Amino acid sequence: MEAKHTLADQTFEQLQQGIICGDLAPGSKINEQEIAARYGISRGPLREALQRLEQRRLIERIPHVGARVINLTPQHLTDLYQVRAELEAMACQLAAARISTVELYQLENLLDRQEQVFSSEELTSLQDDIDFHVGVIHASGNQTLITTLTGDLYHQLQIYRHQCISSRRPLRALAQHRQILAALANRDGELAALLMRRHIEAGAANTAKVLSANMEEFQA
Repeated sequence: MEAKHTLADQTFEQLQQGIICGDLAPGSKINEQEIAARYGISRGPLREALQRLEQRRLIERIPHVGARVINLTPQHLTDLYQVRAELEAMACQLAAARISTVELYQLENLLDRQEQVFSSEELTSLQDDIDFHVGVIHASGNQTLITTLTGDLYHQLQIYRHQCISSRRPLRALAQHRQILAALANRDGELAALLMRRHIEAGAANTAKVLSANMEEFQA
């Protein structure tokens, strides 16, 4: 039987997307009355949703200040990407031994679709890039790793990626994805892990550069 999607669930998802996309700005104070009016929701489901967002570390409570959306900082970005790089490298090691022919085919089709989208020279959603990483993570077959990477860590990283969207390196990233996929198809877990780590580290450096520029512009 399918689980019931409650109003609190809907509110949580709506607010989570609002935080990721910047509708609720990083560092902004949580005003329950204002948010309830903006999203057309009642205070009960809102408070339940806020509690879940706090557990997911998308909002934080500061003594004598109250709740606010997490701030984007270079140190937090570095911490997140260091963990991500190591865990996704591990996912590659496991996936190289476990990935199925069907999963390899699906990832190859995904990269072909990415290439068509990027060739249009239009700024598009980050979803295909996300789906490639999620596909590799799921191919690892390690449920603890899957939960860790696609849970709190994933959603915190999404805030940085949306706020620093100009940091995208679509064609370079696509080429790196193809190298990773080739290593997985060849069952070379060590190479796949190395390539994934380098890929994520490059993305971290690029995102940090844009974040720093944005912070300087804001402070000017």
